[in-house]
Amino acid sequence: MASLTGPEIERLIDLLAKLPGLGPRSARRAVLHLIKKKEALLVPLARAIADAAEKAAVCSVCGNVDTRDPCSVCADERRDPSTICVIEEVGDLWALERAGAHKGYYHVLGGTLSALDGVGPDDLTIGKLIERAQDARVTEVILAMNATVDGQATAHYIVEQLEGSGVSVFRLAHGVPVGGELDYLDDGTLSAAMRAKRPV
Repeated sequence: MASLTGPEIERLIDLLAKLPGLGPRSARRAVLHLIKKKEALLVPLARAIADAAEKAAVCSVCGNVDTRDPCSVCADERRDPSTICVIEEVGDLWALERAGAHKGYYHVLGGTLSALDGVGPDDLTIGKLIERAQDARVTEVILAMNATVDGQATAHYIVEQLEGSGVSVFRLAHGVPVGGELDYLDDGTLSAAMRAKRPV
C-alpha cells in the first residue's frame, strides 16, 4: 500500500508507535493532532525532546533519571540518610515521590532477577546497593519490589546479601488495598493479605 504522507511524518508515526501504550493507530491520531496544533504543541514538543535528549542522565548514586548528577533526590540534604528504598525502575521512584510516601533516599535496580530472561545479579545494580548499605548512616533498607515472582525472588536475594550487615530490612505490605472489596480481589492478593495479617 502506498504511503499516505511524506517520509518525515511516517517516521514520526513509526517512532511514536514504539512508545508504551501507543500502537500504529494511536500514533497516527497523535501525529495528526500535533500537526493541527503545530505552533502550540509540535514545535514546543520537538524542543522539549531535543533538550531532554541532550541533558537527561542517569544518577551515578541511585540510578534515577534527571538532568543533573547526582539527581535532585540524592542532592537533597533534607532527606533522611538512614533509609534507602529499593525499587525496580525509575517509574516506581517517581510514583513514591508523587505520593510523598518516602522521605529517605532511593536505589533503582534497573529490573528484577529473571532466569527466564537471563537477568542475573550482575545485570542489576545490586552490588552498588550492598555498598551503599554499608554507609554507617544507613540503618534501614526498604524493599519496594512489585508483588511478582521475579520481584519477590529479587527481594529474597537482596535479603540474603544484606544478612549480617546490621541493617534492618523491610518489605512493603501487600494485600487488601484501602477501599478494596474482598469479592473483587484476585486470589494472590487475598492470600498475601492473609499472610500479612496483624493484631488490632
